[in-house]
Amino acid sequence: MTALDRPSLADATRGRILFGGDYNPEQWPEETWHEDVRLMRDAGVNSVTLGVFSWSRLEPEPGAREFGWLDTLMDLMHANGIGVVLATPTSAPPPWLGRLYPDTLPRDENGDVEWWGGRQHFSHSSATYRRHAAAITEDLAARYGGHPALTMWHINNEYCTADHGDEAAVAFRRWLREKYGTLDALNTAWGTDFWSQGYDSWETVLPARRAHYLKNPTQVLDFRRFTSDMLLECYLAERDIVARHTPHIPVTTNFMPLFFGQDAWRWAEEEDVVSVDLYPDPRDPLGAQHGALVQDLTRSQARGPWMLMEQAAGPVNWRGVNHPKPRGLNRLWSLQAVARGADAVCYFQWRQSRQGAEKFHSGMVSHAGERGRTFQEVKQLGAELARIGGEVTGSRITADVAILHDWHAWWAGAQDGRPSTHVDHPAVLHAWHRALWESRLTTDFAHPGHDLGGYRLVVVPQLYALTDAAIDNLLAYVRGGGTLVAGFLTGVADEDDRVRPGGMDPRLRELFGIRTLHEWWPLEAGEHVETDGFRGTLWSEELEAEPDAVETRYKGGELDGLPAVLRRDRAWYVSTLPEPAALRALLAGIAADAGARPVLEGLPPEVEAVRRGELLFLLHHGREPVTVRLPGTHHDLLTGTSRTDEITLGRYGVVVLRS
Repeated sequence: MTALDRPSLADATRGRILFGGDYNPEQWPEETWHEDVRLMRDAGVNSVTLGVFSWSRLEPEPGAREFGWLDTLMDLMHANGIGVVLATPTSAPPPWLGRLYPDTLPRDENGDVEWWGGRQHFSHSSATYRRHAAAITEDLAARYGGHPALTMWHINNEYCTADHGDEAAVAFRRWLREKYGTLDALNTAWGTDFWSQGYDSWETVLPARRAHYLKNPTQVLDFRRFTSDMLLECYLAERDIVARHTPHIPVTTNFMPLFFGQDAWRWAEEEDVVSVDLYPDPRDPLGAQHGALVQDLTRSQARGPWMLMEQAAGPVNWRGVNHPKPRGLNRLWSLQAVARGADAVCYFQWRQSRQGAEKFHSGMVSHAGERGRTFQEVKQLGAELARIGGEVTGSRITADVAILHDWHAWWAGAQDGRPSTHVDHPAVLHAWHRALWESRLTTDFAHPGHDLGGYRLVVVPQLYALTDAAIDNLLAYVRGGGTLVAGFLTGVADEDDRVRPGGMDPRLRELFGIRTLHEWWPLEAGEHVETDGFRGTLWSEELEAEPDAVETRYKGGELDGLPAVLRRDRAWYVSTLPEPAALRALLAGIAADAGARPVLEGLPPEVEAVRRGELLFLLHHGREPVTVRLPGTHHDLLTGTSRTDEITLGRYGVVVLRS
């Protein structure tokens, strides 16, 4: 089946926004199921995910099948007009599997077994695990593939398991043979002449297990690549089973936001529906910006509408202090996801558990029950999503700006023994996205190898490792008339984590007007550098530049008078991390010169504007009322009222406007 023939999220939404979440009825007596359905109908729920953690209930002992309870639930959902996203339960194998087949259990880098009693306790390389996972998936697909309640398949859950065991070692060697072909090529790529690490046989090569001192960084990099690929093999095996039974039903698995362990660009290519779990901290003043970043990244991976698979209706249970969401925040953040492309707004989970490890993680129905504030707000949101769904679903978002991100560059740059442990790739990415978000510039994300020709501005917060092809792509983008802005530690290494000559690829140095990169000057926590235009944090560099390329110079200290920001025609290089206001001003000015414009000018500081299709979303992330000037008459889909020339937004207020 080609990508054009594959089903999509639209086959599940059918003109509605999917609203619901993970439903775990096996935790409750059957009489509660009917109460749940009543409350779901009351709240406008039209989709539930069943079976995510139900393997031991479906297969209580080897080879047994207990489908009766799931038959009842599938029928019950269908009878009440609620679609089912049916999960394969393979992220939480039953205890008997680990007891009878210890090879299915993963081992950590010390060689210690990760036992059953939690979840994700499976070895991605275990043939036994894969065989049992395929068997339960096959039987689920055969039994429910024709059920009228089925709208989507959800494979496993939050793939994140690494394995350093013996079976994984065999698989790692096989993966390396396919990649490198010969030991000589492996030794060259890994730089094994350093510290006498040369390999004379494949059997000697190990996963990145615990070492006495620093591990070989390219070995670690390849092990991360291998782990992502092995987990993807597990996903594909189950996906192909359900797709064989139901080629018309879309398939997904849920990403964690900006998760370190998966090359999500690669994974997204294999999903019919790209979905993500998103849990910003309600106490974080930048929680909305974090949400916007994850939403922009997920939409870009999906190349269109996407699914918010999990969020919390209230508090989570895994932070040091778990705060509830203040009144109105759940609605605001849910509608923010819709504004940024989500056609499904779902939760973990429907009813808050009374037992187990997540009994203090909120549900759409909290411990307070249907009279609780949480459920009452869920009801309001369900009604509003139903009101706007017909005009929102399937519509697209157009962005003039792309932020480049690559998991392989992140993995390579996160090695031990680097110049500064304070440089955190996600934090740098957040800083640059924040500057654009606060400038009201809509952004896509892109891989450095993607076609960038449709963007007026491309920003590279940090891409430590770049392939030759990726560098050529950036050069071609600038030659084609695009504007490029790159941050520090970009283009330092190749795909084998081999430092480029001169400490940055020569082609990039020429592009930015850098003659010599003499030294990196990382900063201590809390330390800063002054320039003649702003204050820099985290990092600085001792650069010698072409005279016509210097925009801003360092002022004072060891780097006094040396270039801090360089520009050569449409290519910019920023050798430090400007403080937030300065980075915002810098990028906003460059964007304006490139022809990228905010969605709306002159908005109050806490108001976010996003245009999706023909609709304009205004989202107020503050508690005090604000007024937005908007000439003309606009119809608010949420209230059914018209607004002329100005709009007042109250605490966490949202309007969805059609001109």
